[in-house]
This record gives sequence, structure tokens and C-alpha cells, in this order.
Amino acid sequence: MKKVVVLVVVSAFMLSAGTSVAATLNQKNTGCGLGSMIFADQNGLVSQTFAVTTNGTFGNGTFGITSGTSNCDRPATFASNQKLQEFVADNMDNLARDIARGSGEYLNTLAVLAGVPEGSRADFYGRLQANFSNIYTSDKVTHIDVIKNLEPFVTYL
Repeated sequence: MKKVVVLVVVSAFMLSAGTSVAATLNQKNTGCGLGSMIFADQNGLVSQTFAVTTNGTFGNGTFGITSGTSNCDRPATFASNQKLQEFVADNMDNLARDIARGSGEYLNTLAVLAGVPEGSRADFYGRLQANFSNIYTSDKVTHIDVIKNLEPFVTYL
């Protein structure tokens, strides 16, 4: 019985200490997604932990980012995605080959980095394939040009 009482007291102390310390934490600690919506008005350590866990469990952050929902901010522009810029710059030839045939590992990675929802990827791949000559306009096209030429196909989603 003593162990139960001690456990309850320690747990209560930890929760109250966590709550008071966490009250000054920024809600942005939890990221965006379902958890941040459910626990939006609670700033305690425990609620933030539940918010992060819920966000991770349901994995809806990607959808939230691409759609601008679930307390997520949609990227201002496609071209501002640093990882995507680096990927395109490092993989120009392989990406061109995949876009030309409408499938492939590099094309899939592009879709992931661009935040294209999984259900829209087949359409995305088809649109890129149909517009290959508008994306890779010449043999001397730069990665910056390719990103600029890709943007209309990502932003329509």
C-alpha cells in the first residue's frame, strides 16, 4: 500500500511540475497534425507529449502541410523547399529519365519532397510525363529552371 501512495504522490508531483514548467513552452513544440488540434488549448508537458504522440501515430502531418490544414502552414512556394532544390540539383539526369517514362524511384522521391498526396501521385506522374518537354526544355536546362517548370504541376494539387 505504501508503494501505491508513493507512486501516486510522485506522479502527481511530476505532472504538476511538468505542467508548470511546460506552461511557458511554445505550442509549436508539438508540430502540426491531429494531436495539435485536439490539445490546442493545453500547454502542459503531458498534453504536449500526447499531442506529439497523436501527430506521430496518425501521421497526418504530411497531409496537413500539403493542404494547409490541421494547424499546418502550407509552404509559401514550391521553390522554397530546400531539400527539393538539392534533390533536383543532384539528380537532374535520373529525374529526367523517370519523368520521361512516368515512373521510378527519383520521380517518387520528388513527389514525396513536394508533398504530393499518395492518392494524387499517379496523376502527378502522368502530368509530368505529358509535359516533359516543358520541364526539361533543353539539354542545357538548369535545376533552377526545372524547379520553376515543375511548380505549376505541384501547385495545382
